[in-house]
Amino acid sequence: METEALTVAVVMQRTALANRWQPYQWKPIELSIGMPLPDQQSMRCLRSDEADTRWLFGGFEVRLYTDEAEGYFLNIDSPVPCWFIMWRMEEIDGAEVAVPRQVTLSYNEAARLMDGGERVDTLPAPAEIVDHLRLFVERHYRPEPKKKRRKPSFEGGAGVAQMASEEGKVHGS
Repeated sequence: METEALTVAVVMQRTALANRWQPYQWKPIELSIGMPLPDQQSMRCLRSDEADTRWLFGGFEVRLYTDEAEGYFLNIDSPVPCWFIMWRMEEIDGAEVAVPRQVTLSYNEAARLMDGGERVDTLPAPAEIVDHLRLFVERHYRPEPKKKRRKPSFEGGAGVAQMASEEGKVHGS
């Protein structure tokens, strides 16, 4: 089962750094819900200068899926529930730009993306999104029951005697 899509847009910002190895840094700075872009464009440059460059990328659909309920639980159980934004460096009009490729609310999905070598940054989720996520988790998340582990017995017995006997044969005793 999945929920209706929520359309979001992400603003990525490039700021200059005083660092000889890395002259600038990209990061998401804002996420807007339900914000349509003019002329149905999926991206546009909002500002571009040496100190601060910002790009707006829209059209991301975020849905909640029942098989990701554990990932949503882990997100809302964290100190700051957040959006996870996966992005890649791409060339746009001759310039390198950080382009978001996916937005999710699942902690597990973000972890899988990072395990695959993708860049994932976060932005805090607003209270109404966290509340919606909490309701979804309450309806669909059932933690797996903990399994009782049997502790091995070290009090002797036939198994220990046989193991000692075999160990003695290997070492020539």
